[in-house]
Amino acid sequence: MGRRDRMSGNEAVANAIRQVNPDVMPAFPITPSTEIPQMVSTFIANGKMDTEFIPVESEHSSMSAALGAEAAGARALTATSSAGLAYMWEELLLAASNRQPLVLALVNRTLSGPLNINADHTDGMGARDTGWIQIYAETNQEAYDNFIQAYPIAENPAVHLPVMICQDGFITSHAVQNIEIEDDEAVKKFVGEREVEEYLLNPGKPISVGPYSVVGYCMEARKAQEVAMENAKDVIIDVAKKFKKEFGRGFELFEEYKTEDADYIMLIMGSAAGTAKQAVDDLRAKGMKVGVLKLRVFRPFPAEEIAKALSKAKAVAIMDRCESYNGHGGPLGMEVMAGLYRAKADVMAVDYIYGLSGRDFTVDNVYDIFAELEDAVKSGKAPAQCQYIGLRTKEGK
Repeated sequence: MGRRDRMSGNEAVANAIRQVNPDVMPAFPITPSTEIPQMVSTFIANGKMDTEFIPVESEHSSMSAALGAEAAGARALTATSSAGLAYMWEELLLAASNRQPLVLALVNRTLSGPLNINADHTDGMGARDTGWIQIYAETNQEAYDNFIQAYPIAENPAVHLPVMICQDGFITSHAVQNIEIEDDEAVKKFVGEREVEEYLLNPGKPISVGPYSVVGYCMEARKAQEVAMENAKDVIIDVAKKFKKEFGRGFELFEEYKTEDADYIMLIMGSAAGTAKQAVDDLRAKGMKVGVLKLRVFRPFPAEEIAKALSKAKAVAIMDRCESYNGHGGPLGMEVMAGLYRAKADVMAVDYIYGLSGRDFTVDNVYDIFAELEDAVKSGKAPAQCQYIGLRTKEGK
């Protein structure tokens, strides 16, 4: 039986790591993810787990050590944020191309510059094309639940790709929430043991990991990665269903909140989904048909499923907590709109930029966005794309 507790998001993830008890955890501290390796090392020192903790000199080294451990047949992980993720960029690509099913606890924090330590999705979105599966959490409970599901997804023979488990820095990582912590043995049984087919420390079967790939092989390797990412979608759904059957919580690629009859839908990721849901409840009480589609899985991107879920709405607000500096808005907006176009979905879609570097996102902001969508549909004139929500004006407001 599980137990009710109160924990920060970092503490929740650290407890999930304790329960999974991986073989190796190299780590280097960086705000706001520092607490995760700190807590895990304390668990190890107190004899609550027997993971080999490796303090390293940089994030590049932490991912390098994780790659080495995985190649040797161990189950490995690390944790980082922001510039730490950027520093291990080269190794992120190697982890995916080497098909190593390690897990990264990413506590989302904006990337410099200007220097800032607060939450947005700049770091995770910047790594969106590195070949990693990316799963985002709204709450501390979801950060815990997602981590438990990470290894069964990553290590599935049809996938064999690394997984980022993402949560918003300080908003969930440091805020304390009620949470259900499952029984240690139940978690261990759910995750299971890693079954290794090929590994470096097998003297009877030598292999090469990360060799130079000549022209005649590299493109085929890239295609194999893409197929694995496509396979991951079904595996994520299957693991989520098993998790819900075992522990009674969770959803699959995304959560649909009061979208069944919604004329206007807000598509959003991460902790701000809670703000959007509160605003939806308020507006529903006033008779406005609104809903929230909270995206859980950003990679693999569920374009067809999203298009189907949004197809009956009159308009959708796509909320990007990241700027792509391309003149067309954020990465989520671009991918959702491409999916809607391919599905020939007749839906007015507007991309908004919000919450950069920790800027507040309030229920009033959500009210205003839904009102703008309603006015646009009635007038037939779409709002301006890529508006910055909560941006200070020249008057300082």
